[in-house]
Amino acid sequence: MNELFDSVADGLVDKSYAIIDNFLTTDEVAQILTLPHFNQHEQLFKKAGIGKNADLQINEAIRGDYILWLDKNTAPPAAMVYLNRLNELIQHLNRSLFLSMKDYEVHMTVYPVGTYYKRHLDQFKKDDHRKLSVICYLNTNWKEEEGGQLRIYTDHDSFDVLPVAGRLVCFRSDVLEHEVLPATRQRLSLTGWILDQQIM
Repeated sequence: MNELFDSVADGLVDKSYAIIDNFLTTDEVAQILTLPHFNQHEQLFKKAGIGKNADLQINEAIRGDYILWLDKNTAPPAAMVYLNRLNELIQHLNRSLFLSMKDYEVHMTVYPVGTYYKRHLDQFKKDDHRKLSVICYLNTNWKEEEGGQLRIYTDHDSFDVLPVAGRLVCFRSDVLEHEVLPATRQRLSLTGWILDQQIM
């Protein structure tokens, strides 16, 4: 696992992003997909909004996903495997890049067929504590023609990342704009942010 963590660190230093396959194994993804949450997302998840706290708005013209926040103290064991690995990644990045990341926040995410998230930056204008964005995909046997790519914009161009099961994408929340393209099948992920402050 240290080799994967090193690859994340190297990518962040060199390009401000890293794309790592097999961050979750096939079996670990399968265990997460057995959780009832994704199958009952219309009852358990909330429509995702834009902004934070008093500025939060629901706007389906900008984003169409549903989310369910994970609590690191009460998350089911299958999801806790990912949260623990993410915490290990944070400790590794702190040591290798001399960062001072303190915590993380993660939600389960469902994009129904045809939904998307327009181009945006993850760091809030009034709250800059989100430093790194982390997305781990849960979509088995995903094909390019099914869409659903994450499109990342760099200074000079853009590129697309397929939402393949077990793949982790990590990038600077304050630098890289990105969007989620519509797909022809439901798209699942664990989406979160690494923070420079402790969540109260």
